[in-house]
Amino acid sequence: MLYFAGLSLYVTFTPTTTQFNEGMNETHASLFRQDPVLYQLVLQASPIITPTTTRPIYDALLSSVISQQLSVKAAATIKARFLALFPENYPEPSLLLSMPFETLRAAGLSKQKIGYLQNLAEHKAAGHLEDNLLAHLPDEELIARLVQVKGIGRWTAEMILMFALHRPDVMPVDDLGIYNAMKRLYQFTESHKQAKAKMLELSLPWKPHRTLACRYLWQSLDNAPVSSPES
Repeated sequence: MLYFAGLSLYVTFTPTTTQFNEGMNETHASLFRQDPVLYQLVLQASPIITPTTTRPIYDALLSSVISQQLSVKAAATIKARFLALFPENYPEPSLLLSMPFETLRAAGLSKQKIGYLQNLAEHKAAGHLEDNLLAHLPDEELIARLVQVKGIGRWTAEMILMFALHRPDVMPVDDLGIYNAMKRLYQFTESHKQAKAKMLELSLPWKPHRTLACRYLWQSLDNAPVSSPES
C-alpha cells in the first residue's frame, strides 16, 4: 500500500518505492525533453502526484481572499470561524450579503476583506461564478472573468486555475517562487520585473505541461505559493 498526501492506494503489484519513483520521474521528465535543464531537474526530483479532483470556484475564491497576507495557520483559523457562521458551513451568497459587518469582523476578517467577500458573493448570486459555465472557458478568458471580482488579481486567478481546477498549462510569471527557481536553474541575473519576458520564453518548450513544470520548480526550492504578491 502506498500513501500520497493522506490517501492510500492499493496496488496489484509490488514495486519498490525506488522503482515507483524512477518510473514516475521518467514519465514526467519525458514531457520536457525539449528543455535539457528542466528535464534533468525533474528526473532527479521527488515525483509529484498530480491531483485530478477539482474544487468549486466559489469556494476557492473565498479561501484565496481570506488567506491574503496571512500565514497558513492564521488563514485556516479565520476561515473556520467564518464558515461556522453559516448553516452547514456554506456561505450562501444571500446569507453572506446579509451578515452583519460586526459579525464578520468578530470572525477575524478585515474591513477590506469583508468588502472583497461581499463583492464575491454578489458575483456568485448573479450567476457569474457557476462552475458548469466557466469550466469550458480557455485559460485567459477564465482569468479575465475571475479578476473582475474585487481582491482577485491575475496571480490569484492563476493559482485557482492550477490548484483548484488543475488546468495543465498555466505559467505564473508573477510568482516570486517561480522566478527564484528559474533564476537559479537558468542562471540569469535580471530582476523579477525585467525577467518576466525571458521566463515566458523559457517556458514555451514546456507547453502544454507548464503547470506540472511549475510544481517541480516550486519543489526545487522546497517552496509553494501560499500568499499572493498582489496582496
